[in-house]
Amino acid sequence: MDCRSESATTGEGRFRVNANGKLLDVWLLVRCISCNRTSKLTVHERMPVSFFDPDELHRYHINDPEMVASRLLDPLLARRNRFVLDWTGAWRLHTPSACLDEAWPVQVEVVFEDPVPVRPERLIAHALGFSRPEVLRRIKCDISLRRPTIAGFTFTVTAGD
Repeated sequence: MDCRSESATTGEGRFRVNANGKLLDVWLLVRCISCNRTSKLTVHERMPVSFFDPDELHRYHINDPEMVASRLLDPLLARRNRFVLDWTGAWRLHTPSACLDEAWPVQVEVVFEDPVPVRPERLIAHALGFSRPEVLRRIKCDISLRRPTIAGFTFTVTAGD
């Protein structure tokens, strides 16, 4: 980003493809929320044309929204261009109200519609109204509750003491 702000949004989801002989550069144009300036995130730099799948290159040319989303979610692109996506409020866990009235233990399956990274302990605590220590005490899960995940998982809620 050109300014010191850390917040940005896609500027209409536009790619810019530039040819230099048989080498291509691909950038994703983003607009800063704070200063309204447009900056370029490097997607590919000086890559031979033969490197690109024709369908992928076409999707860059037509500014395919799915391609924009996949590039913005790419952790390598974020690291290389030094940006972080703000996921505040981007997730919620839908739980039927009768879920916790059932006999214990209760098994819950979490499915993500979009690959939004979230720490399972925060997601569960927020959805079930538990404190985070209570989540760690009452939830049994086959993945780490403290590490962010974008993959679906299941967990079991045990009875409170």
